[in-house]
Amino acid sequence: MDHTPPGLIPLPSAVELRPGAQRLTLPPEPVLTAAPGTEGVARWLRRELGAATGWTLPPAAEGPRPGAPAGVRLALDTELAERSGPEAYRLAVGADGVRLTGATAAGLFWAAQTLRQLLGPDAYRRAPLPGRVWSLPYGTVEDAPRFGWRGMMLDVARHFTPKEGVLRWIDLLAAHKLNVLHLHLTDDQGWRIEIRRHPRLTEVGAWRARSKWGHGTSDLWNDTPHGGFYTQDDIREIVAYAAERHVRIVPEIDLPGHSQAAIAAYPELGNTDVVDTAALGVWEDWGINPNVLAPTEAVLRFYEGVFEELLELFPAEVSPFVHVGGDECPKEQWRKSRTAQERIRELGVDGEDGLQSWFVRHFDHWLAARGRRLIGWDEILEGGLAEGAAVSSWRGYAGGTAAARAGHDVVMCPEQHVYLDHRQDGGADEPMPIGYVRSLEDVYRFEPVPPELSAEAARHVLGAQANMWTEVTQDQGRVDYQVFPRLAAFAEVVWSALPAPERRDFARFEERMGAHYPRLDALGVDYRRPEGPLPRQRRPGVPGRPVEGAPPKA
Repeated sequence: MDHTPPGLIPLPSAVELRPGAQRLTLPPEPVLTAAPGTEGVARWLRRELGAATGWTLPPAAEGPRPGAPAGVRLALDTELAERSGPEAYRLAVGADGVRLTGATAAGLFWAAQTLRQLLGPDAYRRAPLPGRVWSLPYGTVEDAPRFGWRGMMLDVARHFTPKEGVLRWIDLLAAHKLNVLHLHLTDDQGWRIEIRRHPRLTEVGAWRARSKWGHGTSDLWNDTPHGGFYTQDDIREIVAYAAERHVRIVPEIDLPGHSQAAIAAYPELGNTDVVDTAALGVWEDWGINPNVLAPTEAVLRFYEGVFEELLELFPAEVSPFVHVGGDECPKEQWRKSRTAQERIRELGVDGEDGLQSWFVRHFDHWLAARGRRLIGWDEILEGGLAEGAAVSSWRGYAGGTAAARAGHDVVMCPEQHVYLDHRQDGGADEPMPIGYVRSLEDVYRFEPVPPELSAEAARHVLGAQANMWTEVTQDQGRVDYQVFPRLAAFAEVVWSALPAPERRDFARFEERMGAHYPRLDALGVDYRRPEGPLPRQRRPGVPGRPVEGAPPKA
């Protein structure tokens, strides 16, 4: 048996495949046997593999048939769930065909992803190539993920990703066995989701007159108006599409900072006793904006209405968590605002920092009362959290470590390790270079669980996500370039039981990536090549914000 996975990413738990010519050649029209509970995966196979292979995968005739052509069999096994967890699977290839077994429908879906990888890069095409013969190595793959939260955050506020692009990202995540898409839906530069009781959020807040070209320190501008938003039916489609692929959606409505787009639409949301909020438009620049929400009951009621519509669009079974941001909230307007100062005295909180905590805790309790869990960036720790709230640890590991020790669940996404807007190389050709150099190898050596955590605290690390902020990525190609191939390395980190970072075999991972790049090619992903950016991927003369040296480890 050959224990080397043939280019499988992420690395499975156990692989036993026969080398050389011992392969199953599939017939021109394999049959599909789908046990109860596997219907969703059967539909996916017929649609996705059918497009690439030309197979219709007709249902197999009931009962065994001697001499029947090899086919694909789908089944669920509750004992597998008890032994290895709800997303475990087993794939077996023999003379009689392919058997995919999942602990649950989710595990079975991940088995289907492994099957697709084993079939080769042409299995990712949208139409069959003439004369293509499909074969698989004999043997087995047994697998289960390390973490239950394996995600990516996509910022659709700074630069809008149309609905079709979001659906494409769901497919790309699923192809890498990632199961969470965090959508950053609102910010100073745009509001991207239709709220029917507050129509100006998208009539006004979804559009800006121009955009900074490059980093915020650049003096260049793109004078093309930018914007867009998802209708409520678009969101329902996205949620349903994700659910079919066992991907959870985490919607983010940012508050009380990062809110100028909302204030531009409804000026009464801002600190009107300090700023002429009626003169504000949707922000055109990048960075931290001073215009924040006013700490009033009217603002709370407004956002409760927003969240009421949000919860209807994102059902709990697909979106148990709701992200409220809670980061980077400048306090200067509150210091100058009589209304804010009166609210501080009324509540008895500790100054302006306590006021921000009051904002977050209000929605923490509001969401919990409706069966949802709040999650926010690690600044939300500063005023204390209610039981059940979770933390996205982005300013290094410290916030996540403190939260886990305090009994709160944590998603690790430290900026200096898994912010994919950061540059991939220190060379002069990197387009609009931001932040520290985070190479493919750097991401592969990311470890979500800090070694100083006790076993009990470590159980609160739900997993990790890679974050893709889009200030300097204006279109699909630029986002592709920043995300891939590093997302493949990240996927292996959060799925596979890898050794400690310094002991990980990056050379073997690179070898397996040699088989994965053609899959990305077939999927139309405009990734960064190992040798560097293609000429068309460069952005000469457009400034970024590179940070030299090694990033801090904390």
